[in-house]
Amino acid sequence: MKRNEVPEEQTWDLGLIYKSPEDAWQEADKQLKLAERLEQDYKGKLNDALSIVDCLHLYEDMCAAADRFCIYFSLDRETDYSDAETVSNANKAESIVTDIMTRTAFIESEILEADDDVLEEAVKKGGTVSIYLRKLIRRKPHFLQPETEKVLAALGEFMETPYEVYNQAKLSDMRFSDFTVNGRSYPMTYSLFEDEYEYEKDTDVRRAAFRHFSDKAREYENVTAAAYNAYVCRDKRMADLRGFDSVFDYLLFDEEVSRDLYDRQIDVIMDKLAPQMRRYAELVRRTHGLDRMTFADLKLPVDPDYDPRVSMEDAEKYIAYGLSVMGDDYVSMVRQAFRERWFDYCTNDGKCTGGFCESPYGVPASFILLSFQNRMSDVFTLAHELGHAGHFKACNDAQGYFDTQVPMYYVESPSTINELLLTGYLGKTSTDPRFRRWVLGNTVGNTYYHNCVTHLLEAAYQREVYKVVDAGGSVQADTLSGIYKDVLKKFWGDTVELTEGAELTWMRQPHYYMGLYSYTYSASLTISTGMYKRISEEGENAVEDWKRALRAGSTVTPLGFAEMAGVDISTEKPLLDMIDYIGSMIDEMYELTDQLGGEGSV
Repeated sequence: MKRNEVPEEQTWDLGLIYKSPEDAWQEADKQLKLAERLEQDYKGKLNDALSIVDCLHLYEDMCAAADRFCIYFSLDRETDYSDAETVSNANKAESIVTDIMTRTAFIESEILEADDDVLEEAVKKGGTVSIYLRKLIRRKPHFLQPETEKVLAALGEFMETPYEVYNQAKLSDMRFSDFTVNGRSYPMTYSLFEDEYEYEKDTDVRRAAFRHFSDKAREYENVTAAAYNAYVCRDKRMADLRGFDSVFDYLLFDEEVSRDLYDRQIDVIMDKLAPQMRRYAELVRRTHGLDRMTFADLKLPVDPDYDPRVSMEDAEKYIAYGLSVMGDDYVSMVRQAFRERWFDYCTNDGKCTGGFCESPYGVPASFILLSFQNRMSDVFTLAHELGHAGHFKACNDAQGYFDTQVPMYYVESPSTINELLLTGYLGKTSTDPRFRRWVLGNTVGNTYYHNCVTHLLEAAYQREVYKVVDAGGSVQADTLSGIYKDVLKKFWGDTVELTEGAELTWMRQPHYYMGLYSYTYSASLTISTGMYKRISEEGENAVEDWKRALRAGSTVTPLGFAEMAGVDISTEKPLLDMIDYIGSMIDEMYELTDQLGGEGSV
């Protein structure tokens, strides 16, 4: 459908942020004037603790409001990249934010020029800006001259141009023709491929769809590679300018994550989880009676004839009951999300693929984008994104704006634990062995596959790309396809046939334009797996620990967050425990398949 053909009830209500675009533009104008006032009142005067704290409190409010109106327009753009007006409005909003940040770039530079005793006094008196100040002081060795910082701020919107090029090529310019299988014609769009055809039971249709999709994607590989090369080279240049030893150190610095922690997450999963997932792929091949397991078959459910469809009404019931262990307030938020249209779940031309959740500070609602195809996997996606909503509701209520900028390392923990809680609930609703296998299949094939395979392989690929760039090189389409194919070979071995087009998977993910985001999905799931086991064994005491961690926002480091959850990520044990847990579920699925005999079995 075109966006204007979509039923309103399938779209989110951006009126929960601003009643109208005019109100949002008024907010933008107000914050631009506040930036001018800050420049007039404080530039050249940030040399005592009181001035620093007063200025930062105003700056914090301004940043929260600027983030809010920018999100308002960007959310509209995410629903239709083919609409020139929504794209133009989002670009205009981002340009205003750039103006605001340029005018106020002096604030951080001047603060860092203050004496150490002044800074310490400001930290003590800072309230909601104290932790922000401590983190700013930590960044002092990597700050440039004030005028240089101002220039970089002025170029802020252009720094994101590679991502915009990627999205326009993918969501606006890339147009698919229909494809034909056994005399029948099938439509194709980006979202149809990712939401429907990858799960299609008919092998001829599924594999033909993969070929057709890949052939069209290949036509855009060079422009996509050029955009990505510009992005990673930008990161390398910034790392050099700011005096970091490597681009990895630069990208991990603000996250307060060590290179060892980052590398371990990738290396252990590539080594230890790969054998388990090869067993899972072989089980899928057997239950579907496939002659061979190809890359185009990996999204299939374990049971080809057991994939019950669910409505949004059913989804609300499953999620509300499944997450009831989190308490009445949490369930109330879930109910509110369905009642107040927090979701944009339709499928329309030009809409962003995948799913995400935005929770603007100061707004009592979140905004969740996905494509709902009435599958249980979509229910898990809803539960996942509501985990983000619950997390940011907790920390937005408890913290100032600056302390809600959560490190990526654990930002996916509150979302992935919701998937595990939903799994635990579903497993208790029936003793039927086929249903049990279906539940386990959803957990391994969706929760763990998505976070610990799909995104982890992206992370392994991304690491190799940054190694090339860190050594002074650049990457082109052939280089990127070669790297991705090597990663796939290493993980899947001979179990999965890498059909032509598998190497182009690097073209499909927006996460590459968000720093080292991809590896954090499995890192977060490592924490949430440990927390889920605690909740299963300890009940309310563990839930209360988890709620305290959610409220902490960015006042804690990744190590500190995990510690609050009772998970020690300073060692590889939680990671190995998670892999063993995945393996145990695969073992059980094999046992259930043998038990079921001919019913959806080998």
